[in-house]
Amino acid sequence: MEQTIPVVDLRHYRAPETRAAFVATFGDALRDLGFVALEGHGIAQRAFDASYDAFRRFFALPDTVKRRFERPSEARQRGYTSFGVEHAKDNPAPDLKEFFHIGRELPPDHPHQGRLPRNVWPDELLPELRPAAMGVFEALDEVAFLLLEALSTYLGEAPRALPELAEGGNTVQRIIHYPVCEAFERPGAMRAAQHEDINLMTLLPPADESGLEILTRAGQWLPIAAVPGQIIVDTGDMMKRITNDRIPATTHRVVNPTGEARPRYSMPFFVHPRLDATLAVLPSQLAPGERPKYPPISSETFLLRRLEAIGVKPR
Repeated sequence: MEQTIPVVDLRHYRAPETRAAFVATFGDALRDLGFVALEGHGIAQRAFDASYDAFRRFFALPDTVKRRFERPSEARQRGYTSFGVEHAKDNPAPDLKEFFHIGRELPPDHPHQGRLPRNVWPDELLPELRPAAMGVFEALDEVAFLLLEALSTYLGEAPRALPELAEGGNTVQRIIHYPVCEAFERPGAMRAAQHEDINLMTLLPPADESGLEILTRAGQWLPIAAVPGQIIVDTGDMMKRITNDRIPATTHRVVNPTGEARPRYSMPFFVHPRLDATLAVLPSQLAPGERPKYPPISSETFLLRRLEAIGVKPR
């Protein structure tokens, strides 16, 4: 299966002799398209499979059972979100999906302990789910920090600039179930309507079905192939903001299936900054005499406003 966007290999970043070439290719792809495919990340497919298998069993539970793990009072930042609750910003039609959020688990002595929402685990029903999910979370977290380091270098910042912004951050992994449903025929209803990600960077592990599309600068929808072993990487509105639009937040969607419809599962990993971080335009992204397009704002305030806009946080 041939990929439709640039492909990079993380092993080239880990090797000193090819690091500069990786940084240039990776950064150019994000600057020009907002999306890039990553190989050589070192995460075994069996790790993804174990997490998918556990969550398939969770999503197969009765709705009354799954709803015991909903946390609307916490803006659904952790735990289960029912089918049809979330919608894309500026689109009133709900997305055709249900999902489960897990986040970072900090040690008791961490300075940000207590600020992050607590994970919600169905341990009594599926004891295998927690270790499988956290194994993938921690592996993706390591990859994400390397990619943030590479992008920092590309932007002309110190290599640790972006990783330090995300250190102890409110990073969330969302495990999504897109079921087969009658709503495919409703006007405007889509598995995930067009949107931009909220966060700094997203890592999308291999999905079991295609359906992801991005909107190119030419205004055309480009399908992204679900190539085994590849992680799809994109940047969100927080990255766009701190780079003064130099690194975009590209519009994308997940379209309804054609032909024989099958369920789809995916597990995007949304890299967020610390809740006490300020999102301000990096000085390196301003040319002489250029002014920031965005005023500084706390990452927590920005996040909560966007969660309101997509219907998961009560106004």
